[in-house]
Amino acid sequence: MALPKHRTSKSKRNMRRSHDHLTLPQVAVCPQCGEPRLPHHACPHCGVYKGRLVIPKSEE
Repeated sequence: MALPKHRTSKSKRNMRRSHDHLTLPQVAVCPQCGEPRLPHHACPHCGVYKGRLVIPKSEE
């Protein structure tokens, strides 16, 4: 089994890990109600997608 000959420096280790971070989800603003929503998804607040109602609101 292969073993490393030299210790990996903190710089090399951190450079390797530079792409391991999480990315925040992109958020769009609903044109109907102004609430934040995911792009290409129906708005969870008003239920509108591309100008038409796709999720009817239940009466409470």
